[in-house]
Amino acid sequence: MKQRINLLIAFSVLALIVLMTVQCYLVKTAYEYKVAQFHTQIKNEIAQISNNYSDIDSALVARKEALYKSLSENYLKGKNSKLAIKNGILENEFRDALTQKIQRKFERDLPNFKIDFAIVLNKFILYKNARKVDTIFSEKPFIQNKLYGNLTSLNNAFLVRSYVGTTNRNFDNQEYKLLTEDSMYISVIDWEMIILRRMAFILVLSLLSILTLITLFVIALKALIKQKKVSDVKTDFINNITHELKTPLATLGISTKILEQKNIRENDENFNAIVNTISRQNNRLQSLIDQVMANSLAENELELQKEKIETEDFLLSIVNDFKITFPKINLKTDFHTQKTILVLDKFHLTTAFLNVLENAVKYGSSTITIRTRIVENQFSISIEDDGIGIAKNKQSLLFDKFYRVEQGNLHNTKGLGLGLYYVSQIIKAHQGSVNVVSELGKGTQFIILLKV
Repeated sequence: MKQRINLLIAFSVLALIVLMTVQCYLVKTAYEYKVAQFHTQIKNEIAQISNNYSDIDSALVARKEALYKSLSENYLKGKNSKLAIKNGILENEFRDALTQKIQRKFERDLPNFKIDFAIVLNKFILYKNARKVDTIFSEKPFIQNKLYGNLTSLNNAFLVRSYVGTTNRNFDNQEYKLLTEDSMYISVIDWEMIILRRMAFILVLSLLSILTLITLFVIALKALIKQKKVSDVKTDFINNITHELKTPLATLGISTKILEQKNIRENDENFNAIVNTISRQNNRLQSLIDQVMANSLAENELELQKEKIETEDFLLSIVNDFKITFPKINLKTDFHTQKTILVLDKFHLTTAFLNVLENAVKYGSSTITIRTRIVENQFSISIEDDGIGIAKNKQSLLFDKFYRVEQGNLHNTKGLGLGLYYVSQIIKAHQGSVNVVSELGKGTQFIILLKV
C-alpha cells in the first residue's frame, strides 16, 4: 500500500510538472506571437507615415544627395579613400536636423508610442561600368554606422525596413551608378509593458490554471496522505488492540487471583474493595472498546455524562486500581487540596488519567507522583514521572491523533497513538487544559487544569 501511494504521488508530481511546463510553453509562445504582432503593427504604421524617410524634408534630402554625389566623384578622381567616404557620410552636417524631423513626425503621427530610432548605413557601392564594381562600403548593421536617430544600441531594437537606393550619373563623359542601402531600427519605450497589458487575460487565465492545478494537487496529496495514515492506523489497530485493552484485563485477572486467597474472602472490607475494583474494571472494559473504536476509526464527538464528585477521592480510586495493575511502580500522591467538588465525567477522566499513567510506565518510569493544588481558581493535577523524557521538538506533537513518540530503545513500544490525543480531547471537553514539561533523561510532567 505504501509503495503504491508513493508511486502515485511521484506520478502526480511528474504530471503536475509536465502540465506546468506545457502551460509555461503556451504562455511563452503566446508572448512571442504578441511581440511579432506588435512589431508588424509598428512596421505597418510607419509604412503609412512614409514609404521612405527621405520624403520628410526635400531640402535635406537634396543636400544628402549632393553629398553622396560629391563623395562619389572625388573617389573616382582619386581624391578620397574609401575610409574618407565612409567618414564623410556618417559625419554629415545635416544628421541632427533630419533626426529631429523624423522624431517629430513619429511623435505627431504615432502619439500612442514613444519611439527611438536609428538609420544605419549598410552599403555604398559604385558601378563605374557594367563590368567593374567598386564596393566602397558594405557591412552588417552596426550602431556605429548610424546616419540619423537617437538610439545608442540595436540590442533591443527591431528592423522596420531597409531602403535601397540607386542613382545613375555621368562623370567625365563616363556613366556610373551608385547603390546605397540603409536600414531603420525602432525601439518602443516600455514595449514589454505594452505586450504584457495585451496579454493580461492570457496571463491571468494561465496563473489561475496553474494555481488550480497546484491546489488540486495539494488537496489530492493531502487526501492520499490521510488515506495512507488511516490505512496504517487501521492495520496498527488490529495488531495492537490487545495492548490497549490489557490494563483492565490485567486488573481483572489480578483481582480474581486475589479473591482466591482465603484471608481476603474472610475480610469483608478487603473482599468488597476487590469486588468493587472488578466491577469498575468490567464496566470500563466494556466502554473502553467502544471508546477506542470511536477515537481510532471515526471522528465522533465525545458525549460527557457529568456529575458532582469529590475530586481527591476520585483520584485515589484511580491510584488504587493502578497500583493493583502495576505493583512495581512507586505511585505517590501529594495532595494540597481537600474535598474539592467538581462536575466531571468519571468514566472519561478515569481513562484519561490512566492513559497518562500508563504512558509514563511505557516510557521507562519507576516513580510517579500525583499532586493537586489550586492555581488561579483552577484545580491543578500534576502527574510527574522519572522516565526517559520527551525531546523539545516532539512535545508539540504529543497530543496529535495517532502520533507516537519514537526514541531510545522504546521505538517499538506498542500503541495506537491515541492515548494522549484522547487525554487532550477529554480535558478540552471539560473546558480545561493540559500541558507537558519535559527534558530528555529527566522525566516528564503533565499539568492538567480544570475549572473549579
